[in-house]
Parts: sequence; structure tokens; C-alpha cells
Amino acid sequence: MDKHKEYVCPMRCEGDKTYDQPGDCPVCNMHLVPVEEAEQKSHDNHSAGGSSHQHHEHHKQHDHQHKESLNGKGKYYCPMRCEGDKTYDDPGSCPVCGMDLKKEESRTTSSNKNTTYTCPMHPEVKLDHPGSCPKCGMDLVPEKGGEISEEEKAYKKMRNKFWLAVGFSLPVLIIAMSGMIPFLNLNNIASEKVWNWIEFALATPVVFYAGWEFFKRGWSSIVRYSPNMWTLISIGVGAAYLFSVFAMLLPGIFPGQFKDEQGNVHVYFEAAAVILTLVLLGQVLELRAHSKTNSAIKALLELVPPVAHVIRDGEEHDMPLEEVKTGDILKVKPGEKVPVDGVISSCNAVIDESMITGESIPVDKQENDKVTGGTVNGKTAFEMKAEKVGDETLLSQIVDMVNEAGRSRAPIQSLADTISKYFVQIVVSIAVITFIMWAIWGPEPAYVYAFVNAVAVLIVACPCALGLATPMSIMVGSGRMAQSGVLVKDARAIEEMNKVDTLIIDKTGTITEGKPALKKYKSFGKMSDEDVLKLAASLEANSEHPIAAAIIAGAKEKQFKTEKLEDFESVTGKGVQGKYKNERFGLGNHRLLEDYGISLNDDVQAKAKEWQSLGQTVMYLVSTKNIEGLIGVADTVKSTSKKAIHELQKQGIKVHMLTGDNENTAKAVADEIGLDSYVANCLPEDKNKKVKELQERGRIVAMAGDGINDAPALTRANIGIAMGTGTDIAMESAEITLVKGDLNGIVRARELSHKVMKNIKQNLFFAFVYNSVGVPVAAGILFPFFGILLSPIIAATAMSFSSVSVITNALRLRKK
Repeated sequence: MDKHKEYVCPMRCEGDKTYDQPGDCPVCNMHLVPVEEAEQKSHDNHSAGGSSHQHHEHHKQHDHQHKESLNGKGKYYCPMRCEGDKTYDDPGSCPVCGMDLKKEESRTTSSNKNTTYTCPMHPEVKLDHPGSCPKCGMDLVPEKGGEISEEEKAYKKMRNKFWLAVGFSLPVLIIAMSGMIPFLNLNNIASEKVWNWIEFALATPVVFYAGWEFFKRGWSSIVRYSPNMWTLISIGVGAAYLFSVFAMLLPGIFPGQFKDEQGNVHVYFEAAAVILTLVLLGQVLELRAHSKTNSAIKALLELVPPVAHVIRDGEEHDMPLEEVKTGDILKVKPGEKVPVDGVISSCNAVIDESMITGESIPVDKQENDKVTGGTVNGKTAFEMKAEKVGDETLLSQIVDMVNEAGRSRAPIQSLADTISKYFVQIVVSIAVITFIMWAIWGPEPAYVYAFVNAVAVLIVACPCALGLATPMSIMVGSGRMAQSGVLVKDARAIEEMNKVDTLIIDKTGTITEGKPALKKYKSFGKMSDEDVLKLAASLEANSEHPIAAAIIAGAKEKQFKTEKLEDFESVTGKGVQGKYKNERFGLGNHRLLEDYGISLNDDVQAKAKEWQSLGQTVMYLVSTKNIEGLIGVADTVKSTSKKAIHELQKQGIKVHMLTGDNENTAKAVADEIGLDSYVANCLPEDKNKKVKELQERGRIVAMAGDGINDAPALTRANIGIAMGTGTDIAMESAEITLVKGDLNGIVRARELSHKVMKNIKQNLFFAFVYNSVGVPVAAGILFPFFGILLSPIIAATAMSFSSVSVITNALRLRKK
């Protein structure tokens, strides 16, 4: 063996850390491989394009790198996802499609740095920091409102432009339609040339001020060779406006069929002005609807209070949340929200965790129990020690995950992207063909019909609804999932979860509570059953073993009081013993029986085997001569596990359990909850191999686990699901995290992913049908049969409201 050879974990559990000797990885227990072999395998995978699993691995690595690259930077992104999950440091317009960039909501950007504090009794008192009112001494409270968000500024700016456009466009429309309104008789007031100049004066501010941003977006799309909705709008409206200007200034250059009896050419200033006004209306409604799509994130951000009561040097101080440090002792008063993550250091509490876990029943908390920032305290005050503050808190991580999922692109988006890529070019071609066909075969004035219908095609075909179909549903859906305690890393996870047909679950901490609990106790001597448990708890009172804690907790639950024993002794690997009423008693495993010289009779042996077959660890209570009783302890199946698994099986999902526990315990749990299959004595590499084996058989596999040993399988699976109550490594390896940590979360994740994908398909259907019907009608296909034409103004109205309808449909996902 080459003593200089270095070895590395194939899962890279500890990054690029190497070892001098072969063996097993201390994190995931997989066999270490030579560095050269690992590098060669990585190179081969890259060269071959990789399997679907390898692509999945690369996708995760990219997500991690992307997340790292965003730290400390501003986060603005395009709502159309033109450049995927790319973000920008500063506000502005998307360089590809020209849409206003949206600001990603975060706890830091929504902090109370600009919050004004006021007195409830003296509203004229306004300070930039918390404290006491200088007039009456009452605690100052944060003033609602404060600085207007950039999103609100963009909305107000667009709204102001819209109302200006309305003010100028309505007179233009009335002038243009005066011939159809007999009582107006505008030609009696002034000639048509004069009215054309008035229309020009009114339409020009709409084009060059209110709607100028749309032309900039259209020009950008042409320069970048990335045609989009603004290409069509700018070409259509620009053509109508320029045609009208030339018609007014140089009527002689137009063919006779464009002119009326007085030699005037009909102008389309009203089409240009009204179309831009309707597009502005669509943008205003869109911006208002966009703000609602982030409502889930905003609701989460509002969960944390702006001020915390910090106890330092024995005195209570009100401090902004940003100034709270790890290790600070905080006081949480009745009805207040918990400011940061930590543990209760004094008193008990009843905490409402529904805002984060989705569970409506409040949870009892005692000293040393963990509490989460954003949850609501009940009717008692308590003190807590801050453990995670700022971006480290669970709430901040939830917001980050929701933001990341909202920015990401679902694979189904590629369908819309592929179509949009060629759609604009096809539409421009159709508009040209429409013009040619109407010019050759249309009725007189043929060129007028040709021009108007070509513009209508350009306007009605705007692919805005198509572009919004997927990202709107993903944004709203991921926020809704977070409110239900289901956190997703990216849109791919939402789509893939809907396809899962096989679920692999760990036992300990996933199906079960992850800690032993008292199951059964029985007397085989002169003592009663109750006395057996009471004495067993008394013997274990000084032990720190998890089984001891389970027996003591079981006795307390039944309100049994423990007795004080003498000469307590812990016998390593066997159990504990001590004196009670001058007689020595012991509690332990079968090895302890040997020390006491006691053998099992048939009744005791049969009962012990029966309990062991149910997955229980059996402890023997013995005196100096006899076996006094048995105590059965086992990890408890979570109350939610059985129902959740049956619900998943009803949906056609095969549920398999892989556990490192022994055969008896695994079989007992599998039989109790009705699993499709189970495998006991599994090492981490066995779980990993099982996932790979199922994938090779064509199954879409989700893996749920909570420990470090589950990380390799979580990474290998199509969808990794981590329990929020588990390890950080498990959560980092998974695409979905269940905050509550029970299997009901998987049912919720499955249902919500199904609803999101259904919503996306509905949006795509609306967008495709709209364009499929709108373009032919605008081109004039109904005219030969019914005499129906679609004017550019009506086309603009339909285009604007098609986008709003897609957003409105996506917003339905917010409903519980």
C-alpha cells in the first residue's frame, strides 16, 4: 500500500478534507476512496453529461454556491425570471425584458432602522429609538407606516402616469369617435386638420412621458436580440403614432385609398394613446397584485417584534431587535411575540407556534425547552436565553428559503420559455402576413384594414401572461407552503414532489419520537404493578441513562412518588442497584440477573419475549432472591405517523422504512403503522444504495430523515425531506424541510405541490388559449364569415387583463 496515498469521502461530508489511511467516513460512515479515484469519477460524470442523479447533485451544488454568492448583497430580481435566479444589487429595470425589478423581502431589509417610536398617550412624541415617553413615562411603541417601500413607490409612480394618461387619452378618444356621436358635431367647431393637431398635442405626452418606459423596454429587447412583450407593444403603438404624424404632416405621400373626400388621411392617435393607457392600467393592476404575492413573506417578517426586553446587570432594557446578542437573557411578557430563538431559562409557558408550524394547538414549554422567534407567548411571563439571533434564527432561514424558492425556476417553466423564445418572431411574421393579405385581398380601403389588423395582431399577442404563468404560482405557492410549515429550497422541489411515487423514511426521529418512553410494567412477585414501577423509578432517580429518564417520566405521568434509596450504584453495562427497606434491589438487563444468580422462569421468559417482539427494551426488577417484575421501554411512534402514512399510501405512494435499529424493533414499528416494507440494521451506505436501486428501477424517490446518517440518502434521492427537529446537516442535504418534524408535513407538502402544479397548468392553459384565439381573430379570420374585426384598442384591453387574470389565479393559492 502506498503510504503517501490520500483518501476522501465520496459524499464530501467534510468538504475536501483528506485522510492518510483507508476506512470509513466519520460523518456518514461510507467507505473512503482514493482522491484520484474520486476526481476521476467526478471528471467522467462531467464529461458524459451525468446521469439524472448527477445532474441533480450539480443542481444542489449550484444552489449552494448561489446562496453563498448572495450573502451581503442587495437582492432585486426580475418577476419574469428572464435570467433565472439572477439577482441585482440595485433597483431598476430588468436588462432583458425591461420590467421593474422586485425587491426580495428579508428580515434585514424590513428591519426597524427607520422605525419611528411614539407614545400611545402623546402621539406628538416621536423618537427614532425605543424607550420611555418623556412626558408620561409610558413605553414607546413602534409607529405604523414609516418609510414607503420601493414596491409601493413603483406602484404609485405607475398609478400617477396612468391617471395622467387617462386625462389626455379620453379627449383624444372622444374626438376620434365624434363621427359616431351625432350630437357632438365637432366638425362644425373646427376642421378635421385642427382636430388632428389637437389629438397630436394630447397623445404626445402619453407616448413620450406616460408610456415612454415601454418604448425603452422594447428598444432594449431589440438591441439584445431577446424579443418579448414590449417588442410587440412598442412596434404596434409606435407604428400607429408615427403613421399618424406622417399622415398629418405629409398626407400627399399616401395612396388615395387612405384619404377622405377632403384629402385628409385618417390618423390613429387615439389608438396609440388609449393602447398605452390600457397597458398602463394592466401594469398598475399587476404591480398591486405583485405586492400580494409576497404577502406570506411579509406576514412572516411581521411575526418578530421590533423591540426585545433585555435583562442586563439585573435591569430590564428595551432594545431594538438588531442589538440583541447571543447569550442575552430576555423577558417575554404575556401575549408578546418571542423575539429570537433560544431556551427558556426561568418559568414555564404556553406557546402558540401555529405561525411557523401550522399546528393550531399551543405547546407547553418548561425550563430548558427551546422557543422560536415569531411564536406567541400565552398568559405567563418567562425569561429566555438567546441562542440564535439575526440571520441565524429559524424565521430568517424560512424567509431565505421562501425567497430562494420564489426566485427559482420550475422545470415546467422551460416549456413557456421555449415557446416565448420563438413566439414574438412568429407574431411579427403573422403581422406582416396579415398586412400583405389584407392589402391584396381586403376590401377598400385595403391598406387601412391591413395596417389596423397588423397592429391588432402585435398588441393582442403580447406574451406577458405566458411569462407570468409559472413564476407567479411558484412565488405564491412557496409562501403558502412556508405558512404551513413546509419549506422548499427551489421550484424544482415543488414540481418533483408532485411526481413522487416512492417514499423512504427513517425510523428514529421520523416515524418515532426519537427518545424512549415507558410502555409496559408488570409484577411477577409479591409487589403490585404500581409498586414495581415506583421502585424502578426510585432506582433510576440518580441515573442519567435515557432509559432511566423514560421510566422516571412514566412514573411522574402516573403521579407515583419515588422513594429515597441507600447505597445507589450504577453497574456499567448491566443496570443500577440500591437498598430499599434494608433489602437490595436491582434494575437492569439479563446480565444483571447473572450477578444476582437468578434464572428466568417460563412465565417471565415468555412475557419478556413477547415485549421484545414488539420492539421494547425489557428491564428486570430483581431482589436478592427473586424477579419482582418487568419494565418495558421503547421509542414511541408519533401520533401523526400512522395516519400520515395511510394517507400517502392512498395517493399511490409506496412507503418503505430503512432503519439502523434491530429486526424486532423495526418489525414492530412496521406492523404497527402498516408500511409496505422495511429493512433493519441499515448503515448510511445501505440507505444510499437502496435509494439508487429504486431510482434505477424507474421510481421517483423521496427520502425523509433527520440525522447525519441520513444525509447521503437525502442527497441521492430525487427529493430529500428533512425533519426540522433534526440535524443541520440533514436539513442542508434536503430540498424540503418540515418545520414541525412529523410525517403530516409530507402529506401537506404533497397536497400543496399538487395544487401549485395544477395552478401553473391552469395559467399556462389560459395564456396558450388566449394567444391561440386572440391572434387569428386580430388577423381577421372571422371577418369573411361574421364581419367581426378586433380593433387595436380592444386588443390592448384583452392583453392587459389576461396578465391580471393569470396573477389572480395564482393568488388563489393563498387560501387555506
